[in-house]
Amino acid sequence: MRRKREVKILYKDQDIAVCEKPAGMPTADDKSGDMDVFHSLINQLFFEENLDREPELYVIHRLDRPVGGVMVFARTKEAAAELSRQIREHIFEKDYQAIVNGWLPEEDGVFTDYLLKDNKKNTSCTVSEETKGAKKAELSYEVLDMVETGEGKLTYCLIHLMTGRHHQIRVQFAARGFGLYGDTKYNKKFQKTKKQYEEIGLYATRISFRHPVTGEACTFKAEPKGKAFFMLEELDVW
Repeated sequence: MRRKREVKILYKDQDIAVCEKPAGMPTADDKSGDMDVFHSLINQLFFEENLDREPELYVIHRLDRPVGGVMVFARTKEAAAELSRQIREHIFEKDYQAIVNGWLPEEDGVFTDYLLKDNKKNTSCTVSEETKGAKKAELSYEVLDMVETGEGKLTYCLIHLMTGRHHQIRVQFAARGFGLYGDTKYNKKFQKTKKQYEEIGLYATRISFRHPVTGEACTFKAEPKGKAFFMLEELDVW
């Protein structure tokens, strides 16, 4: 096995591995053939633990390629099943920091929509509740700051996911006219740009769950990285 692009490991034991996914890196194999977080972790665990065979590793949840942040992988089938149960039963918590175009009209709120995924285009859109195949999507947000920049008005906010749908945050904010900064897929402001954005203004800053074996409460955090968030730091928002 060869060492390739590495990811930062925040915690590991015999049951789980928690890491910080870089923006622009796929969670697992995709058609690009680029190194992904899953295989990078396998390589790192193999070398760091001096194993004599490829370690077990299971994908529990995903982050879109242009999104960075905290992720947990299971190291046994039993741990994978338990963490997946926690996700289904909404025990597993996910919080994001985001930068959206425009100024949100309320300091906090809840977005509830029904989303329909187009597998061929790898996109999702908001639809009516009665639409066949539609899934309920819900999140809450809190505004942390609003700034005026050379690129227009931006809102910096904290988002708590109550459901985990395909491209959920990106779709729900864009549907209300507040697309994620740098999102060429859903934000109309960036769809016509010739710039290529490998990252967007979205970062998985916190995950919380019960350890799949010990039952201990586990929380892992990371601060956003990338050009969009660095811009806010320069403006003294943090």
